[in-house]
Amino acid sequence: MTHEELLALKLPLFEGVSLAEIVNIPIAINEKSCEAWQTVFDQHDNSNDLYFLLSGSLLAVYWTNEGREIVFSRFPVGAYFGELAALDGSSRSLAAVAKTDARVLVLKRESFLRLFDEVPTIRDKIVQQLVERVRILTERNMEMTTLSVEQRVGTYLFRLAAEHGKLASGAVIDNAPTHAEIAGTIGANREMVSRSISKLSKRGVIKSSRQRIEILDPEALAEELN
Repeated sequence: MTHEELLALKLPLFEGVSLAEIVNIPIAINEKSCEAWQTVFDQHDNSNDLYFLLSGSLLAVYWTNEGREIVFSRFPVGAYFGELAALDGSSRSLAAVAKTDARVLVLKRESFLRLFDEVPTIRDKIVQQLVERVRILTERNMEMTTLSVEQRVGTYLFRLAAEHGKLASGAVIDNAPTHAEIAGTIGANREMVSRSISKLSKRGVIKSSRQRIEILDPEALAEELN
């Protein structure tokens, strides 16, 4: 893949980056296809390349020593992932699992480090993203220690709606996370999440079906934040 072809993909990490800034940096990159539920890389893997999601859906998953799955995030198309191992050369702290058939780009660590060192726009975006993730983890830790499961579910759904621009009566979130994904994200079990969503539905706050959530009462959902 040429430098021009890479920029033509309009990946968010390269937004605002000019051809002149990267043309002298060797770019070793290849495309890879993944089937649904295929592991892109596993927790504790020694691989250290940077990945970009071109199509499909991917989850960042942490496995506890007891085998419990904790879903950290779902990557949007265009997102990069695996940057921690790419930066410090350590083993993977999380697994990346394809939820659907997916296509990814694999950028070799040597190329990534050159881009990080020599292109300020890319370096700044990565640092900002890392800071944001620290904030999210801090908030999540606070919620897990102070909020009930029902409150955590409500808070999660409120943020999900806000992130999708769906915080309005009648707004619909398609391809919504499964109950198991929500459970892994908020630190609960699937049964407790299902009960909490059922209660919100009975109260007329949301309407939930298979991977589809309709917001019925955004004000009531916002109250879950308190």
